[in-house]
Amino acid sequence: MKPLPMLVALCLALSACKGEDPQAAARAEAARKAAQEQAAGVMEQQFEDAVAAHNWRLAKGYGEVLQIDHPATDAAARVKDKLEDVRAKAEAEAQQQRLSALWDYGDEPVKTGGRQLSAAIYSQEPVDTDGGGTHPVRLIFRDHPDWGRSAYLVLQAGDFDCYKGCKLKVILDGKVHTLPGSRPNTDEAIAMFIDDWKGLWKLAKSGKQLSIEFPTKTVGRRAAQFEVSGLQPSKLPKWN
Repeated sequence: MKPLPMLVALCLALSACKGEDPQAAARAEAARKAAQEQAAGVMEQQFEDAVAAHNWRLAKGYGEVLQIDHPATDAAARVKDKLEDVRAKAEAEAQQQRLSALWDYGDEPVKTGGRQLSAAIYSQEPVDTDGGGTHPVRLIFRDHPDWGRSAYLVLQAGDFDCYKGCKLKVILDGKVHTLPGSRPNTDEAIAMFIDDWKGLWKLAKSGKQLSIEFPTKTVGRRAAQFEVSGLQPSKLPKWN
């Protein structure tokens, strides 16, 4: 007997010994696929429920796990068509949460009565304001029952050169504005007021990237950048 026919005969003999049934194998494969589709269908429903609830991060998780665990299913194919949009929305949501977390809101009682409200944010990058190294610059909007409303910058080092008043270059999303500033004659804090607090508030709540250039005593003019688009104007209701 030639080698090839002998090999075929051997394979047939082994199949017979094992008792394999092609129809049974097909049924087993169909059952396996059905189980896969059922499991994928459960995850697809979880994905759709998260989408309906606008929980983009959760929907993204369900959709991506579905593509990994059950990639060949019909459910995975249906979800795949929607997944890029969900990913984009999840990323935008995460970005907005990050921007919102940059702001710190204060609500404190005042001895004379009423409450002081504030919204504050640190500069995106630290700034060298005294020649000795970089430090964060803080922008604060304050609503005080006795002192009224104000907007000001606070330094951790160095000082503003604005005791007699100065003009501040303010840029919002590439558009340049000029606002007046003044440094109060006090040593309680290294602060400089933006006298047109209404104008600055309007800019901060309507844009994304805010830059304020200011004069310093020792290192000339410096600029602080602020990512302001996470501001929640409702935290200072009287300002709107």
